[in-house]
Amino acid sequence: MSTNTAATSTVRRRPAVEGWFTIPGEGSDESPRLIGTRCSGSGTYFFPPERVMSRAPGFADADLEEVELSNRGTLWSWTDAQYQPPPPYEPVTDPHEPFCIAAVELEAEKMVVLGQVPAGVTVDDLELGMEMELVIDVLRTETDEETGEDVEVMIFKWAPASGGAKS
Repeated sequence: MSTNTAATSTVRRRPAVEGWFTIPGEGSDESPRLIGTRCSGSGTYFFPPERVMSRAPGFADADLEEVELSNRGTLWSWTDAQYQPPPPYEPVTDPHEPFCIAAVELEAEKMVVLGQVPAGVTVDDLELGMEMELVIDVLRTETDEETGEDVEVMIFKWAPASGGAKS
């Protein structure tokens, strides 16, 4: 009886910015979610999460609670980055390939969150008012120096939701 002793590569995933979004496990039916905070006094939502104090006028002393935000929303505006942004932007292609940035109004919270759209989605594919959904994508792969494991560093993006434009 022979045993396969070939090493298997384990890929771990982690967010590029801790505490900004969830990453569902492999094979999970869960969708990624943005993580925000909500002011207990005013009901105001914040993204990125506010950790110091509520910025809602008159509620600086109110408690902030961490909440999962909507993962769907309406395309409010968009643009494309024809130029390579300055650091801390990390280029994924050399030379720079333009990409789109979407401003999406979250379904329940009625706040606008900016994010890139996946590669291959152009300004011609976007339409004002269309439904968008949160997805995660690999920013880069790195090696954990302690374990030798491959680590996929993930970012969130806005993708046109299946079903297309909002009627």
